[in-house]
Amino acid sequence: MDHTVRLAQEPEADALLSRSPLAALVGLLLDQQVPMEWAFAGPYTIAQRLGADDLDPYEIAAYDPEEFAALLSRKPAVHRYPAAMAKRVQTLCRYLIDHYDGEARALWEDAGSGAELLRRVKALPGYGDQKARICVALLGKRYGVTPEGWREAAGAYGEEGSYRSVADVTGPDSLHRVRAFKQEAKRAAREAGS
Repeated sequence: MDHTVRLAQEPEADALLSRSPLAALVGLLLDQQVPMEWAFAGPYTIAQRLGADDLDPYEIAAYDPEEFAALLSRKPAVHRYPAAMAKRVQTLCRYLIDHYDGEARALWEDAGSGAELLRRVKALPGYGDQKARICVALLGKRYGVTPEGWREAAGAYGEEGSYRSVADVTGPDSLHRVRAFKQEAKRAAREAGS
């Protein structure tokens, strides 16, 4: 993988995300109901608490669920809902073991098209349609995973020059632009519902 990303806005956490496909998938899984930087720092925090330089899906999947939840709950917590997210992270790791021999990279390595990549990502536990499209955009824009049709599969998140999601974050300025876009979208939705 080895692409430089700046999603956690912390050098060590971003270095892990840049080199580890599993860390990227876990970060995106955690990216809900918390600030993006908190979510994407999560994989690094988990690795540190496990005493490792990277995330090992076999180790995580085999961890006692209560102990893994306690690991994510330790202050500062990895997520606002650490026990629920611990379960989701373990479920994701088990899925990758069962379907891809524990190799997160295998999810996209031989995907023949953007549509196939989207189908594979949508099958991940905890990934709905929107998160899957954001993942395809993130893989294409930040990690160089660009099977034919990936932008179409990502939908609006795949648009070049957009600032819609984590896929468009390259540093503090773009993070600010993505947040402004999301705030405007929420405002427009509230007004439309009034």
